[in-house]
Amino acid sequence: MFVLKNTLLSFTFSTLCLSTSAAAFDIIAHRGASGYLPEHTLEAATLAFAQQPDFIEQDVVATKDGELVVLHDIHLDTVTNVAAKFPDRAREDGRWYALDFTLAELRTLQVKERSDTAGKQVFANRYHGSKALFTIATLDEHIELISELNREFNSNIGFYTEIKSPAWHKKEGTDISQLLLDTLARYDLNGGNANIYVQCFDFAEVKRLRDELGFKGKVVLLLADNSWGESPTDYQALLTEQGMHDIAKYADGIGPWLPQLLDMQAMQQGKVVPASWLATAKKEGLIIHPYTFRIDALPTGMTAEQILGLLTGPLAVDGVFTDQVPPVKSYLQHSGK
Repeated sequence: MFVLKNTLLSFTFSTLCLSTSAAAFDIIAHRGASGYLPEHTLEAATLAFAQQPDFIEQDVVATKDGELVVLHDIHLDTVTNVAAKFPDRAREDGRWYALDFTLAELRTLQVKERSDTAGKQVFANRYHGSKALFTIATLDEHIELISELNREFNSNIGFYTEIKSPAWHKKEGTDISQLLLDTLARYDLNGGNANIYVQCFDFAEVKRLRDELGFKGKVVLLLADNSWGESPTDYQALLTEQGMHDIAKYADGIGPWLPQLLDMQAMQQGKVVPASWLATAKKEGLIIHPYTFRIDALPTGMTAEQILGLLTGPLAVDGVFTDQVPPVKSYLQHSGK
């Protein structure tokens, strides 16, 4: 996450040219209610529904037998007990991959709070329990759960589904995008009016969704930092006026990393100024849903209110991914936004 010095707390907005008029602000429950329960479990999705965001996110990866399960990573070791359950099933790199296991095998694993590669819990104050059994669930199960809750409570919370590592899956012999579109078609979630966004970090795959696979629904291109190695996409080239023009030919929106919204050179001078590409993205009509607002991982020198004030005010984005829905909803209610 980016760092802001205390000197920046008296924000300088005189150079801002973006609209600050009131508009709808989408709250996207990032990996379900991941700030409170182990991420992407059905329990986390249920709690997220109770918190009433606009969308609930599902990241999908493929299994050995061609099923789609909801996991943030292609790896299993940082969120499950796979190392203890299947000690001999790691690849040469020492990691355990969902694609190497059948759905039946994955269902025997216990999902836990995310840890780093050394086994330390990433967010120290989140869920500490070990006795409740959280398990890996399929995309079908997540869709059914949210759809049924929507029906029972006369609600309309949408889906926000990410295709994880499509180039890697393709290299391994699995067309994860086609598997996803086949699943969405079974639930009538593949049309332009469906309450779903399909998101992906791979620009080539976003183009393929449109040109080759004929997907008619809403698509968001996620934007990473090139150093992360998230996909073959050159994100730096896309964070330009020309890049936004190119994205708009295929996608309905973008999902930038929060620091990418700001001009870092201006920030070093004590000014908060939108990145130059942001105005172009708005002119192109791209929805802007940045990630990730975490109440327990705020930028140094900034409060939750200041971050949310930037997003809903001068930056004027269309929503945010968050691990904790309640504080975002509380801010919007009390600020009248």
